[in-house]
Amino acid sequence: MTSPKKRVAVLSPVAWRTPPRQYGAWETVASNITEGLVARGWDVTLFASRDSVTRARLHAVVDKGHEEDSTVDAKVAEYLHISEAFERAAEFALIHNHYDFMALTYTRLVKTPVLTTVHGFSSPRIMPIYQKYRDGYFVSISNADRASGLNYLATVYNGIDLSLYPLRESSGDDLIFLGRIHPDKGVHLAIEVARLSGLPLLIAGIIQDETYFREQVKPHLDDRTVRYVGPVDVPGKNELFARARALLHLNTIPEPFGLVLTEANAAGVPVIAMDRGSCREVISEGETGFLVNNVTEAVSALGRIPDINRRACRDRVRQYFSINAMVDGYERVYSTIFDLEAKSRS
Repeated sequence: MTSPKKRVAVLSPVAWRTPPRQYGAWETVASNITEGLVARGWDVTLFASRDSVTRARLHAVVDKGHEEDSTVDAKVAEYLHISEAFERAAEFALIHNHYDFMALTYTRLVKTPVLTTVHGFSSPRIMPIYQKYRDGYFVSISNADRASGLNYLATVYNGIDLSLYPLRESSGDDLIFLGRIHPDKGVHLAIEVARLSGLPLLIAGIIQDETYFREQVKPHLDDRTVRYVGPVDVPGKNELFARARALLHLNTIPEPFGLVLTEANAAGVPVIAMDRGSCREVISEGETGFLVNNVTEAVSALGRIPDINRRACRDRVRQYFSINAMVDGYERVYSTIFDLEAKSRS
């Protein structure tokens, strides 16, 4: 039985605007949860940067994301922002934390229950905080991305707004890469696939590792077969999807979720991804793309792309990775927390 709608705080990061203009996966998910809850009648306060866009109540102490305003000190912005939410904790039935380990350090200072969605473990060095607060409430974004010992209540897959990504019924000619320009994301492997297959590659995303870009990406750019188009917003993504034969996601480390995989599939674009981490959960082998273990397998998979039904790609996103599917999952988790809290008080 679903609990009555209550007042909830959603704590988004303040690296970027919520939702982000271009890059910002955590802010995207926080926004989609917020808007999905509001649509279902929840009383939601979104803690985010002041330039954020939402139908919820917006509470802000930071004007712009620290990645968008070089005059802002990241740590100062983060802790002003996090502390503001927890100082107002008594106003809410639940705080839904999307701000990683930092917010966990406040959780025992308030009586309001806190649910943390773990968007990925960035380094083993942050794990002592997760272990100290392991008895809190946690949700994973994939079954693959879990740490032992944490009190997980569920896995809730990230959901996207399908209306932002119209279905492309016909295939384009290009290979595309969308994501951080970083060794973890395997841009160099996508370039190798393009070279071996003879297909053009379009690369889009923020440059997160300047040395990697300079040494392993830039030497291959020729504005014909391999092009870098920079960071892109939603319309920019759709322009790429319209030109795409397939999205290459040749991650070199286990993927926590991979939001871009669902965005591409929503547009009907098949995905070729390394079989690491969550990719096996997000991509249905032979239905919405192909899972591979190396560049050779990725090149071979390109020959099977015509077998993929583009509408089936979108249908699977609607079923498992839409805002509705995600909010269904979180409503169940919220209900569980409210029940557990009520029992602890009785």
